Amino acid sequence: MIRFERQHPRYAHEAEVTFLAADRAITGHTLNVSHGGLCAMLDQEFAVGTAIEIDLQLVFLDNRRSEPLRLPARIAWCTAIGDAYQIGVQFLALHDETASDLTMFLRLLDGRTPLWLTGSTATLDDRFG
Repeated sequence: MIRFERQHPRYAHEAEVTFLAADRAITGHTLNVSHGGLCAMLDQEFAVGTAIEIDLQLVFLDNRRSEPLRLPARIAWCTAIGDAYQIGVQFLALHDETASDLTMFLRLLDGRTPLWLTGSTATLDDRFG
C-alpha cells in the first residue's frame, strides 16, 4: 500500500477568506489551512490554474477579526458540493515577512501562541502561569 505524506501539516479551522481575482472578490470560509495552501468553501467556482490573491482572517470567539493576511495563490482544484464549491488553493512563493506572518497565523491555530494574544478570555493565571 502506498502511503501519501503531506509536506505541511493541515490545521482544521474556519477562518474568513476572500478570494481576489482580476474581476471579482468572493468571501467564504476555510476548512483547513497549512503552509502550502488551504481548502475553502465558496458560493462561486474558480477555474483550476487561476492566479488569485487571498485575504485570510482569524475570527475569534467574540467575533473580532485579525487583520487580513494577503497571500498570492493559484486554484489547485474546485469541486461542486451542493450549491457551493470546495476549492483547494496552493500558495505561491511568499516574501520573507509574509511567510513569517503565515507562520504566526498557523501557530495561533495549533496553540503555540499564548491565549492572551488571540483575544480569548484567558485569566491572568492562564496568561502568566
